[in-house]
Amino acid sequence: MSLRLLSLICLLAASGVADAVRWEGRVFHDLDGNGLADPDEPGIAGVAVSDGRTLALSDADGRYRLDARDAVPVFVVKPAGWRLPARDDGLPAAWHAPRGPGHVHRGDFALQQPDRRGDRALSVLVFADPQVKSLVDVDHYARDIVAPLAAADRRADLGISLGDIVDDVVALYPQVNAATTRLRVPWLHVPGNHDFDPGADADDASLAAFHASYGPDSFAWHEDAASFLMLDDVVLQPGGRPSYVGGLREDQFAFLEAWLPSVPRDRLLVLGVHIPLFDTAAPGRPATFRTADRERLFALLQDVPKLLVLSGHRHTQRHHRHGPAEGWHGAEPLHEFNVGAASGAFWSGAPDAEGIPDATMADGTPNGHALLDIAADGRYRLSWHPARLPADDPARTAAMHLHAPRALRRGAYPAWAVYANVYMGEADTRVEYRVDGGEWTAMQRVERPDPWLMAENARDDAAATLRGHDRSPEAEPSTHLWRGALPTDLAAGDHDIEVRAFDRWHGEQRAATRYRLEERPTPVPPPATAPRPL
Repeated sequence: MSLRLLSLICLLAASGVADAVRWEGRVFHDLDGNGLADPDEPGIAGVAVSDGRTLALSDADGRYRLDARDAVPVFVVKPAGWRLPARDDGLPAAWHAPRGPGHVHRGDFALQQPDRRGDRALSVLVFADPQVKSLVDVDHYARDIVAPLAAADRRADLGISLGDIVDDVVALYPQVNAATTRLRVPWLHVPGNHDFDPGADADDASLAAFHASYGPDSFAWHEDAASFLMLDDVVLQPGGRPSYVGGLREDQFAFLEAWLPSVPRDRLLVLGVHIPLFDTAAPGRPATFRTADRERLFALLQDVPKLLVLSGHRHTQRHHRHGPAEGWHGAEPLHEFNVGAASGAFWSGAPDAEGIPDATMADGTPNGHALLDIAADGRYRLSWHPARLPADDPARTAAMHLHAPRALRRGAYPAWAVYANVYMGEADTRVEYRVDGGEWTAMQRVERPDPWLMAENARDDAAATLRGHDRSPEAEPSTHLWRGALPTDLAAGDHDIEVRAFDRWHGEQRAATRYRLEERPTPVPPPATAPRPL
């Protein structure tokens, strides 16, 4: 441990005495897997225990003492190469609930060693905004998101939910957990703006239900290939407009200043938050993330050599690269992946044959989950996985969907186009198309509403009654949409359209559709008629 880290820990411990309770316990090697500190089980030295502000390290026998705040959970920063046993609810046994002031609390932490893998790589499931508001939505989440993953052959190593676990109905946490833990993966959670306690009137007392179900709202976690920093970045502003804003608290900055110096420099650091760090406000509206907090956070992180930010909240999907204009002065632009929602557009849209809403998001991205694969050297790959794909439709793949007119007049002005919504696309993504196996031609990136979703909006408009519980969202401009004009000077008949997009992590991705050119005779003007006599 560095002298700087030791000094910070001592300083933070001293500064927190006024409102502190004493926690004591052991971090131990749980040899028999029963979760209890048996007399013959050795302690583990150098493991951090924290209340989200102050850090304490376990000694040679695994013992720690922590002067913690009296109303927050106390957690262990899981070290790399170890795993935590599961609680009765299936979540990792990484924390102890607050027990009130006035006496010393006991809290042991059991660590178990997993079967070692030679490559030390890591596969992480990433969910944003499950956002259930009823048991019906919980059923949608369980069948649409969880069940296909539970049935898949590939099992991830870790899972993350990026807030808005529920839609203001915190009583549903146990039901959501029962679905998520079917995946048998250690799962980490941060809160969102819809995870506040009902009627909360102060930010520092707004997450009691979240703490009871998930423990700390800000914490750290180590794996062999990456470290994870999960931060509550939603600041409640009771009576304000808006009623919340993106930002961080002083205790979180204190934790970062104490913990960051100990993070290994050779592994990726993944920062998980709910509200994006980039500003999404319309011109003239208040910033969605406090500028001073972002700059202060970036100053603490700018020397981290391998860094990725994951956020949710928007119910759309995009990549953002932070630079000096936003206060980021690292050696490379900071990559933030704003992850699409598991609930898509809040579980809205026409249901399928199984009764699950379409849930396409306002930018045309289908609901689903992301996968983060991290190599042993800290390099990472991201991918988006739609919840459902129609059978035998080459125009809708895991990577994109295409929209094109079904029929055009042969010889008409080529004003109509094929559109490709490439879900993981960025401004520099190469997207090309060709017709009937001809030359590949670059498509033009456009920021406009997805035409497929606009057509769905029109179908909702034309329906005499609601087609589902809620309509699909109004289509809004997408950041990952490409356009290619369709030729009309070809022979009459059907013509095949192919589109390929080059994903920066997974290479070439393809989709296909077709359109038909119809021959129409040139209209003949009616014969001239003689003027009627006066």
